[in-house]
Amino acid sequence: MIAQARHSEETGELDRGPHRRGRERFCAATRTVRPVDDLIRFVVGPDGEAIPDIKGKLPGRGVWITGTHAALEDAIKRKVLARGFKREVRLSPDLAGRTERLLQSAALDALAIAAKAGLVVAGFAKAAAALEHKEALALLHASEAAPDGVRKLAAIIHRADKPVPVIEFLTSAQLDLALGRPNVVHAALLAGPASDTFLSRSRRLERYRASGAGDRGNQAGKGAAH
Repeated sequence: MIAQARHSEETGELDRGPHRRGRERFCAATRTVRPVDDLIRFVVGPDGEAIPDIKGKLPGRGVWITGTHAALEDAIKRKVLARGFKREVRLSPDLAGRTERLLQSAALDALAIAAKAGLVVAGFAKAAAALEHKEALALLHASEAAPDGVRKLAAIIHRADKPVPVIEFLTSAQLDLALGRPNVVHAALLAGPASDTFLSRSRRLERYRASGAGDRGNQAGKGAAH
């Protein structure tokens, strides 16, 4: 697969359409082969603008860029997308910021689906119970959560002696919207396919921001990558 990706880069061939999971692609910015989960695919829209294909499902051939803010900014500066598509490509003045917002939106969508599947319990008491019974796949705190509540739930994780990713990049308002209930500050994610999708998308957002150019104050999923 790596040899195929290198051959595609050498011949200048774009991908042939939406990717299949588990494949590798050549990053046009860093000139390295990486798993598709570490990359962001871009396609050209009908108006000639480069569009981030966050979920890898948009039609048309695509160019892949390493999924960090720094790599995308570098690609924009060096006009990598235009060279990759072998045509003039219009770029949004805020393409890097737009990409980050789309990554966050995709994570929120996945959390909403997990909630509808009954895989999220909201509220301090329910989150604490899920941690105590070792049922929690991850713990969510609103970014503005009070330190005392965060500290108490961290103590439960410590006593349970089971590592649990902690995600703190969503505001209480965003949690309310995703979970369909008001005033959510703490929640626990239970095991299930939709939960795995949310964690995967959270890690992608964390990776994108971790290069230092993104939102330093609201990094996704502290510990979510471990």
